[in-house]
Amino acid sequence: MSSIRLRLLAWLAGPIVFVNLAAAALAYLLAWAPAGLAFDEALQQAARAAARDPLGAASPARHADGGELTWTAVRDARSAQLLAGAPGLPPALAAGTVGDAVLDGEPVRHTSVRAVAGGRPAILTIARTVRQRRQVRAAMLRGLVLLESVCSLALVGLIWVSVTNGLAPLARLRASLDRRDSVNLAPLPEQDMGHELQPVAAAFNALLERIAEATRAQREFQANVAHQLRTPLAGTRLQLEWLAGRHRDDADTAASVARLLDANERMIRETNQLLALARAEPSHHGRARLAPLDLVHLVEDGIQSFVDQAAERGIDLGFDLATAPVEGDRFLLRDLLDNLVDNALRYTPEGGSVTVRCGMAAGGPFLEVEDDGPGIPPAQRARVFERFVRLAPDGAATGSGLGLAIVRDIARLHGARVDLGEGAGGKGARFTVRFPAGANR
Repeated sequence: MSSIRLRLLAWLAGPIVFVNLAAAALAYLLAWAPAGLAFDEALQQAARAAARDPLGAASPARHADGGELTWTAVRDARSAQLLAGAPGLPPALAAGTVGDAVLDGEPVRHTSVRAVAGGRPAILTIARTVRQRRQVRAAMLRGLVLLESVCSLALVGLIWVSVTNGLAPLARLRASLDRRDSVNLAPLPEQDMGHELQPVAAAFNALLERIAEATRAQREFQANVAHQLRTPLAGTRLQLEWLAGRHRDDADTAASVARLLDANERMIRETNQLLALARAEPSHHGRARLAPLDLVHLVEDGIQSFVDQAAERGIDLGFDLATAPVEGDRFLLRDLLDNLVDNALRYTPEGGSVTVRCGMAAGGPFLEVEDDGPGIPPAQRARVFERFVRLAPDGAATGSGLGLAIVRDIARLHGARVDLGEGAGGKGARFTVRFPAGANR
């Protein structure tokens, strides 16, 4: 995936660096031209000075100022015969001009002037090495390269900072979206964004609104269906109980009515679970009424129906309760407790035991339900919290597989986690809901 920042940097930095290099080349040419003219002028001045005494100035090779080598030659103006000096100098040039040549294997610059030698017209030619020229040119190049490198890096850094600042609204938008959880469908604040991002924010808000509308419709449909089923199911149960009483002596009819009552009870339970699931949906979190409460009172208020159910099956339902203050929604936590205890009673064989505990541990409140039933293999413990997953290979327990999914969702709404482990002695299962340490504040 291409980066907008890198693309902007390439489009901006590339041309700017190219223009900067072109400007550096032009600066070099403009700086070297007068320097070269100054060296040529010095060479011509040396030739004019030597022309005052050409025979005395002529020499094969001698050192000039700055370590340069200088050659001088005097030739007859008419016959070009060498009168004095170095024989290998290039031919004479037109007066006032400077040329390049190679002498003794070294590049030189040379020029010629008219002179009088021994009473005859002559031409004096002087040649000088270009060592100083090269040193000056190298120094100019080093200085320009260093300067342009620093300028180019500064420009690239400035462009990078500018592009980063220009993309800051995108970074803020990304951070805002990253901080949201899966149920936060609040619209983005368009007024806090740049003009270019406002259409994107508007389109995103429209999408969020459509998603929120679809979620509300689905949730309301689920809740309405479950709610509407409760009344006719309750009426059906009353009718079936009445039929069971009327036909108690008819074994076949009584058995059929008993099966219908059992099916009706399962439908009522699953309808109640659908209602609990609708209340436990993460999208209800914003409407959850969190208030201080003690898990001790929650267990005491909601456990009576399970005491009777446990007694019918000969299950020892015990309690180990200590104060455990939390901030929570009483109705949702009651659904959580009911599903944990109901799950434990369903999977515990007759004569077994189920223990409900609450209190404080590691600085935070907890609620725990332990049974000595068949337990859950470690490899399958993560799956039991998925919806419609039931681990009952012997078919002894009935249900829709929603109970523990409801427990998980309610725990998440309260910032709690659900731990699943083995019961005492390695038997059964222990479900522990651990609330955050600050939940009691």
